[in-house]
Amino acid sequence: MTAERSNLIHLPSPFVTGGLTLVEAISQRRSIRSYSPEPILLFQLSQILWAAQGVTDTRNSLRATPSAGGTYPLEIYAIIGDDGVKEIDSGIYHYEVEDHALRLYLPEDIRPELSDAALNQDFISVAPVSLVICAIYDKTLMRYSARGERYVYMEIGHSAQNIYLQTTALSLKTVAVGAFHDERVRQVLQLDSKVKPLYIMPIGKPERA
Repeated sequence: MTAERSNLIHLPSPFVTGGLTLVEAISQRRSIRSYSPEPILLFQLSQILWAAQGVTDTRNSLRATPSAGGTYPLEIYAIIGDDGVKEIDSGIYHYEVEDHALRLYLPEDIRPELSDAALNQDFISVAPVSLVICAIYDKTLMRYSARGERYVYMEIGHSAQNIYLQTTALSLKTVAVGAFHDERVRQVLQLDSKVKPLYIMPIGKPERA
């Protein structure tokens, strides 16, 4: 086993039956911007990441969201706050799709900086977890040229809706945040220049009035 693979945090296997029906999840889906700081469970994060981009057919490496030409340009980073997820330390984690695992990218709680980069939307600093969905456009542009950019936007819409429905089915809430300074978010996450942030999706239990 390589050192890199041994450093992976393997996530619980996703469940593929049971739970809220699709119709119920669609009916109950809402964009929520007030969160409790209460941590979420590891299996919940696992399920959400799988719904966002996880492998659903190991024989053909097909994923939970459709992708133009199977180019899969999306990269997902989980921003976990202090005590944000039971069993995992705070930090920036990259979702390793093929292994259904997390790889620690940076061991810091960067929620305040991420909130600042997102035009001071304070709920981002409160939510225990945020997913930052990014894209490497070249993966799709190499096959489809300029039109590939449109396909990337389509794919992130598919992924975000899956996140919405899966969080709803888990009695959690989220909101798709597109208002932020792109370059500042990239710097906060210390991403390579080719990795472009497109959405921030905070996740947590809704704050009770």
